[in-house]
Amino acid sequence: MDLVIDCHGHYTTAPKALETWRNRQIAGISDPASMPHASELHISDDELRESIETNQLRLMKQRGSDITLFSPRASFMAHHIGDFAVSSTWAGICNELCFRVSALFPDHFVPVAMLPQSPGVDPATCLPELEKCVKDYGVVGINLNPDPSGGHWTSPPLSDKHWYPIYEKMVEYDLPAMVHVSTSCNACFHTTGAHYLNADTTAFMQCLTSDLFKDFPTLKFLIPHGGGAVPYHWGRFRGLAQELKKPLLEEHLLNNIFFDTCVYHQPGIDLLSTVIPVKNILFASEMIGAVRGIDPQTGFFFDDTKRYIEESLILDGHDRELIYEGNARRVFSRLDARLKQKGL
Repeated sequence: MDLVIDCHGHYTTAPKALETWRNRQIAGISDPASMPHASELHISDDELRESIETNQLRLMKQRGSDITLFSPRASFMAHHIGDFAVSSTWAGICNELCFRVSALFPDHFVPVAMLPQSPGVDPATCLPELEKCVKDYGVVGINLNPDPSGGHWTSPPLSDKHWYPIYEKMVEYDLPAMVHVSTSCNACFHTTGAHYLNADTTAFMQCLTSDLFKDFPTLKFLIPHGGGAVPYHWGRFRGLAQELKKPLLEEHLLNNIFFDTCVYHQPGIDLLSTVIPVKNILFASEMIGAVRGIDPQTGFFFDDTKRYIEESLILDGHDRELIYEGNARRVFSRLDARLKQKGL
């Protein structure tokens, strides 16, 4: 094994100035005269270095991972706030910061972009930001929010032609999308404990009931957080596919859908790697992210997911190599090209 690639990292430790600017932007929605310009946000390279070296990079070194695919903080995407102009400015700022981090730490961070989505707005409006991030920032993937409304699910399912403009660009650039919602503003759904996991399960089911991948045979979705309920209820999904006269799931979905290892206990990882083919599992920790505490049963951090891979009695050495590196390079072809340019 040469590299450990974490395919799911967010800039959760950005300097405080970013949140302060965002709060001003939100206030400016109801008071346009106070709306700040992007140029008013000032974060130095030294501030970026400190925010990474004392947090993500420190833990990466402690836990034994080498590269993180790095995107803006998921809960901060908040596409339900404001209109498209607000989302567009915000996405541009957050994507630039992740790119700057990748430029400061090119051996450890590779940028992934959020999109300037907005409820009820044609996804085609996201394409200029997507193209800029590919051409100027060298992103290797995107985050796609299937529910820009923030927990009210007002958008069509992912199988709807509503989303096709984004899929066409994903295929053109061979960009995978992590299907990742943002903050829930629906009191019924806790953001990280319910909304995220509900969305993972929902996205999978939307694909299962459709023929999306017949229209886009090379489209690639990464479903985070271990797939939500999917591995645990694999028999249910197999049975539903059978009732719907769909092909076996291995043929119907598993050439296009992949799962990460953001599952924070050993039995969960064991289940994931028992049910889902190893070729469809990518290493990830979401660090520093959803669950930051120490598990009193083990004495280790919940999100130290590499420990679960290492201690698995189900996975062999070859399996671990695929989960840590091989699958990520296959799914994220632009990452693979980038690493090959470095001789890796």
